[in-house]
Amino acid sequence: MKLLFDENLSPRLVGELSSHWPGSTHIELLGMRGASDETIWAHARDGDLIIVSKDDDFRSLALVRGPPPKVIWLQVGNASTATVANLLRANALLLKTFSLDPVEALLSLQA
Repeated sequence: MKLLFDENLSPRLVGELSSHWPGSTHIELLGMRGASDETIWAHARDGDLIIVSKDDDFRSLALVRGPPPKVIWLQVGNASTATVANLLRANALLLKTFSLDPVEALLSLQA
């Protein structure tokens, strides 16, 4: 399972979580800052990536279109990078289960 962190999250998450989710990346590292949601959606779908975002637009896309790609929607407000990393680590088993479910498109996590 590889994660694609949206631009509303820190690119530092890639390094901080590399031991849990190797091969994950960030929109900025891909040169996609400012890309449309549609472009990001297509990239995640084609690259077998799970989008991680605080953006309600991706939540909506997941509910309307279904997977792939899957979306992890973080309801964390203006949380620090450490808080986001800890939330994802604390839910690693849930994320794994979610990634393997062929039907579920959206996983919501709250801090």
